[in-house]
Amino acid sequence: MQEYLAQFDALMKEIKQNIEKAIVGKSVIIEYLLIALAAGGHVLIEDVPGIGKTTLARALARSLDLSFNRIQFTPDIMPSDVSGFSLYNQKLADFEFQPGVVMTNLLLADEINRTSPKTQSALLEAMQENQVTVDGKTYKIPQPFMVLATQNPVEYLGTYPLPEAQLDRFLMKVRLGYPTIEEEIKILEVYGGDFSLEDLTPVVRREEVSWMRQLVKEVHAAPVIKHYVSEIAQATRQHQDVLLGMSPRASQMLLSAAKARALLHGRDFVRPDDVQALLHVVLSHRIILKPDSRLRRVSVSSVIRDIASQVPVRDQL
Repeated sequence: MQEYLAQFDALMKEIKQNIEKAIVGKSVIIEYLLIALAAGGHVLIEDVPGIGKTTLARALARSLDLSFNRIQFTPDIMPSDVSGFSLYNQKLADFEFQPGVVMTNLLLADEINRTSPKTQSALLEAMQENQVTVDGKTYKIPQPFMVLATQNPVEYLGTYPLPEAQLDRFLMKVRLGYPTIEEEIKILEVYGGDFSLEDLTPVVRREEVSWMRQLVKEVHAAPVIKHYVSEIAQATRQHQDVLLGMSPRASQMLLSAAKARALLHGRDFVRPDDVQALLHVVLSHRIILKPDSRLRRVSVSSVIRDIASQVPVRDQL
C-alpha cells in the first residue's frame, strides 16, 4: 500500500503545482478540489464576481487529460442544452441523439444560479446517476465525471437560489475570498506578463484519475469513524436551530471525502480529524436554518461549530 500512497501523493502534487501556476494563494481551496476529484464528487464554488472562480475551474480542467465542456448559464439556456436532444436524421429516417454539454468528463457550469430552476434541474440526474434520459432512452456519461459549478451569492440581481435537491448533489461548497495585498500584487505580476491559462498542459491522464478514485474506496474507515459520521448527521437533524439537516447521501459523501483527505495526507485509514476538517465545506450548503433562527442571526457556520464541539470522538464503540 505504501507504494500506492507514494504514487497518489506524486499525482496530487503534480496537479496542485500546475494549478498554482494560475491561482495565487489558495492552497487550501485547491486541496479541497483535489479531495473532491479523488472522491468522485462535484464542487460548487461560490463568491463575488472577479475572484477567480472560473480561472480555478479551468486550471483544474487543463491539468487533467480529460474531455472538457463549459456552459455559461443564462436565463435563456434550455434543459436540452445540458442533457441533449433527439434530432430527426432524414438520411437514416430516424431520430439521432445530439449530446448536450454534460456528455463530458469535466463540466464547468459557470454562474449556475443565473439560469432557471428547470434548467438547473437538468443536471440532477447527471450528477447523481451519471446518465441522462432523453425521449425515454438512457445515455451513460463518460467516466470519470465531475461538475465544477460557479455561482454568485444569491443577493446579487438576476440569480435563482439552487433548490435543496440540487445542492445536496454537490460534495462540497467552497469560497475563494479576496486576496491579501501580497497575493494581489503577485496576481498582477502573473497576469500582467506573458502567462495564459492556455500555457497549462495536462499532467494526469484519464486512467490515473480513475485509479485514484478506486484507491479512495479501499481506504479503511473503522466502525468508530462511521459511527462518528452518523452521530454528526443525527446532531444536524436534531439541532434546535436546524430545519433541514444532513441526508444519508451527505453522510456517504462526508465519509468518502474523509477517505480522500486521508490519502492526500499519506494514510490508508481515516482519522476523526479528516472528518472534522471537512465539516464546513461538506455541510454548509446542506443545512437549512429555521426562520426564527435566521431572525436571531444564527449562522450555519456557528451551528456546524456547535455540532463539532458537542459530538464526542470515541476511541471505540
